[in-house]
Amino acid sequence: MLFKNQYYYFVAGLPDFSFDSMKLPFSVEEFITMLREELKPADLKLLRKYFLKHDNDNLLNLLGDKDANISIAGKLSREEIMDLITYVKEDIPIKDKHIPPYFEDFIRRWLSEENPHEGGRIWEDLLTSFYMDYGVEAKNSLLSGWFELNLNIGNVMTAVFARKYDLMVAKYIVGHNTYAKLIRENSNARDFGISQELEYYDTLIRISEEPDIFDRERKIDKFRWDWLEENTVFDYFNIEYIFTYFCKLQILERWVKLNAEEGEKVFRDMINSLKNETKLPDDF
Repeated sequence: MLFKNQYYYFVAGLPDFSFDSMKLPFSVEEFITMLREELKPADLKLLRKYFLKHDNDNLLNLLGDKDANISIAGKLSREEIMDLITYVKEDIPIKDKHIPPYFEDFIRRWLSEENPHEGGRIWEDLLTSFYMDYGVEAKNSLLSGWFELNLNIGNVMTAVFARKYDLMVAKYIVGHNTYAKLIRENSNARDFGISQELEYYDTLIRISEEPDIFDRERKIDKFRWDWLEENTVFDYFNIEYIFTYFCKLQILERWVKLNAEEGEKVFRDMINSLKNETKLPDDF
């Protein structure tokens, strides 16, 4: 195991909860604050790779509007992101090692477009692709595996529904791992060329057949939850256990905040947004 730090007292004091719990022990933001106080520098640096998705959102928002509201969960401040954008504009070398390398590539692409605001979801997908590729390369098997799991889930679901509504499958696939490449290369194949390669492909296909959007999303999260448990059977007081606890807390927080009626509204809003940009059929 690469990371040897043990957090006996911290882990022993963490409240238990299950996938079906109805109450949060504390919020995700509160837990992040706890982690910043408790973790050793090397372990905190590892987890910050995962926290970057908040910085991704902040970067997109600030590129679109320098006065936009940003999430406090991100590790980069408004000033740091705005300075980074300025450095890229002026071709000043980026020497800060806390800045993920894909940020510069993304900003450069944004600035090179004549009307980047018209890109919409394309920019989100591009940034997600950069982020996923970065995460899969993490020097920790659990963190890397978690990134790849979520990349695969997203790409399989995207491929299934893109095909269902006669959209170009390859256009919506993100990342560049083995399965993403296979899906792009075999977008016309019945199984996208991955049924024999991806061990949980059949499970994802069964989940995709769930007609109720709310139930489908819940089954996906349960699959994620089970994967975390299966891959940390022998982890008790280390960073892998803490990362798993954090990911489960994120899942629980999502569902505690959503009852069935609110969940349907949220996901319908998401689908309506997608329809507006891709012109999906009204019965999606």
